[in-house]
Amino acid sequence: MPHEYRNDPDAIARLTPEQYRVTQESGTESRFRNEFWKHEEPGIYVDVVSGEPLFASVAKFDSRSGWPSFTAPIESGNVVQNRDASHGMIRIEVRSKHGDSHLGHVFDDGPAEAGGLRYCINSAALRFIGLDDLERQGYAEYRKLFEPHDETTEPDDTRLDDTDFDNTDEGARR
Repeated sequence: MPHEYRNDPDAIARLTPEQYRVTQESGTESRFRNEFWKHEEPGIYVDVVSGEPLFASVAKFDSRSGWPSFTAPIESGNVVQNRDASHGMIRIEVRSKHGDSHLGHVFDDGPAEAGGLRYCINSAALRFIGLDDLERQGYAEYRKLFEPHDETTEPDDTRLDDTDFDNTDEGARR
């Protein structure tokens, strides 16, 4: 049975002030002083508002930025990219599709061998589900991410270009 992830007003009401500022007001948490930047436990990270699966620990790497960094989302359809022209620079913001939570930004300076992307994500936008809790919390299908797989396949070329985000004014968010 498919999950129905959504922007849940009850979940928003339960957010801490920092989670609310980050996810609902497109804030950025302090680097090196957030919950998951050095977190190494196996599992997945879901949207704190909707519960939609976003990233897995197998795609996490130390970018030395002070925020959790990932090479790719678990389900690309759960992560939306928008042009962000705030703070005097052009960046690509990432938001959760169903929860519409601000997650962070994606850059093209990630590990080349993993596709070259760096999803720089705010811990405050995430809830972690450990490998041993995946089934109990309804995410059993993601256990396969942690099983050995054939490494002879080449990664897709997923470098960013101007077609990867919405260039309209509606697509530019703070």
